[in-house]
Amino acid sequence: MKLTYPIFPVFLFLTLNLCSQSDRNIAELLGFDRSAKLLIMHADDLGVAHSVNQASMDAFAQGGISSSSIMVPCPWFSEIAVFAKAHPEYCWGLHLTLTSEWKYYKWDGVASSSDISSLLNENGVMYDKVIDVVENAAVEEVEIEIRAQIDKALQAGIPVSHLDSHMGTLFSTPEFFSIYVKLGKEYDLPIMVPGARIPPSWGIDSLAGPIHYPLDNLIMMGQMVPNWQKMYDDMIDQIVPGLNEIIVHLGYDDAEMQAVMVDHPDFGSEWRQKDYNYVTSDHYKRKLKDQNIHLVSWRQVREALMVNRSN
Repeated sequence: MKLTYPIFPVFLFLTLNLCSQSDRNIAELLGFDRSAKLLIMHADDLGVAHSVNQASMDAFAQGGISSSSIMVPCPWFSEIAVFAKAHPEYCWGLHLTLTSEWKYYKWDGVASSSDISSLLNENGVMYDKVIDVVENAAVEEVEIEIRAQIDKALQAGIPVSHLDSHMGTLFSTPEFFSIYVKLGKEYDLPIMVPGARIPPSWGIDSLAGPIHYPLDNLIMMGQMVPNWQKMYDDMIDQIVPGLNEIIVHLGYDDAEMQAVMVDHPDFGSEWRQKDYNYVTSDHYKRKLKDQNIHLVSWRQVREALMVNRSN
């Protein structure tokens, strides 16, 4: 695994090679040369709002993204669930959610509030901040809620591709992380792991299921910057041979997004419009072609690993 260092303000997490695979690496399992540069261009937060859903649907249609993840407890889950069921050719992960961070726009859990009371604040909704979840949540109630989210998505007919964690809450303690790994294994779903945040002592190498495949490179923008195109161009320049992921947050800078994300410039309305503009641009597509980067999805990774496991 190549170690790269950000030359711009992004969060860069590099995973470790924590599970054994056959002599064929993931590129070969997907039909590429062994040294191919594979990119999962991944959109977070589907289900949080109509604008996010619509922008993400359109980005899929335009070939701008190859993966997404859905927030099951959120108000616009039903819309994206119907679309996902009708479009199994796209990649639908679950953005497992234990926080509700927007100023006025809130949600509670999927499980009964009486079963997850430690996950809810005095107003009966999820906490704003990860630290509040860490300080208040009962571990057994975290598992109840996460399991309920996965079950609801499957019952809605979503062809779930993988799991990840909203705001990284499930990467905050070894107990939370153990639940995340356990459910990935139980439901036969790959899990996205930001390796630099996960100490080896947490034991993913012994806990992860047989279709967990570690990323070589995970990149996400961490703050507003003056030149959006250059920022993402620089990210693409960091793509290494192997399995890479760039996380984007899509939406339209419209009245709905501005209201939902008021007083929240980071990952807010303007941010999401700029992310959408980049991944649907001809410039971005030329950049991938020039760098000989192949877009792949978590759905393809899961399918390839399951076939490899059965052989």
